[in-house]
Amino acid sequence: MTGMTSSSRPFLNRRLADFGTTIFAEMSALAVATGSINLGQGFPDQDGPEEVREAAVRALRDGRGNQYPPGPGVPELRTAIALHQARRYGLSCDPDTEVLVTAGATEAIAATLLALLEPGDEVVALEPYYDSYAACIAMAGASRVPVTLRPDPGQARFRLDLDELRDAVTDRTRLLLINTPHNPTGTVLTREELTAIAELAVERDLLVVTDEVYEHLVFDEAEHIPLATLPGMRERTVTIGSAGKTFSFTGWKVGWVTGARELVSAVRTVKQFLTYVSAGPFQYAIAEALRLPDSYFDGFRADLRRKRDLLGDGLRAAGFVVYQPQGTYFITTDITPFGEKDAYAFCRALPERCGVVAIPNSVFYDDPDAGRSQVRFAFCKRDDVLDEAAGRLRRLAS
Repeated sequence: MTGMTSSSRPFLNRRLADFGTTIFAEMSALAVATGSINLGQGFPDQDGPEEVREAAVRALRDGRGNQYPPGPGVPELRTAIALHQARRYGLSCDPDTEVLVTAGATEAIAATLLALLEPGDEVVALEPYYDSYAACIAMAGASRVPVTLRPDPGQARFRLDLDELRDAVTDRTRLLLINTPHNPTGTVLTREELTAIAELAVERDLLVVTDEVYEHLVFDEAEHIPLATLPGMRERTVTIGSAGKTFSFTGWKVGWVTGARELVSAVRTVKQFLTYVSAGPFQYAIAEALRLPDSYFDGFRADLRRKRDLLGDGLRAAGFVVYQPQGTYFITTDITPFGEKDAYAFCRALPERCGVVAIPNSVFYDDPDAGRSQVRFAFCKRDDVLDEAAGRLRRLAS
């Protein structure tokens, strides 16, 4: 490059020195290069409701959202989000001051953490955690303190140790970062667990950020309970939601933040200097999507539950230990029955061995040894794709 001088100083600032290409980009590229079935990244291979897609087309043709939409989001979507929170959970939100539309949940997480954290603050987060959490905490100059969800073999799920959570809070703790339904483990926190988290937050005067993008993808007897509905939490909780997972339009990148006026105002201050605005026509479409009848949400959830069971049965037949997810798009497995101990190496080799791509959970832990033998598969795919993937993975059992 013309004019560049040699220097020992790295170009990437030191807060992000430990972060490289995301595991999702790496494994998706590997899927393309090998022609493998991609069960790594969590995106559906079919579009969502036709009426929602047509609503986006109608907005484009009518000239709605083709220019900059309002910074906080179009009024129609902010109103729809507020009505959704009220109808589903009894949460009252002022659409003008307590709802903010973002470029997906990823921007919502970034803007919220940048707004609420000071350098030196500590953030207690449940691990394994979505990789953007660690990066955003680092960008804010704060430190992450992990509390690990651990496999409970007797229940075939992961559990939160509430005593460990309490012990993780110090005088430097600024906020708790909670994800339920939880990616990647599929855990849905119970009312008892959420009540304990709420009591801890009130007792220690902590802010709480809850990532609830999988709120409509809960299975069996699990129930999604927004933390903001519990006593003392409305004024200290930032709730993050997203349309991508609920309506199968992940490329539209429409997310949102809800919470008390002061909290949302702080997040808005940061958000305006990130994307400013985004997804104009899609905002109108998601406003209509949020008004779909309960039958849509019930049917979508039932379909995903069936896909979960289809892939889960295939993984068990192939020899994996399967932790049954209560929610999300994902199944976490253990590879030790194959005599394997390194999930990253296993996932790198899997495309050549079976023509399937998965994600090593070890990248979602501060201590990679904690998830060294865990591999995550996405089941938000067509039935024929899941059947084919399960058939290919059965090669591991031979």
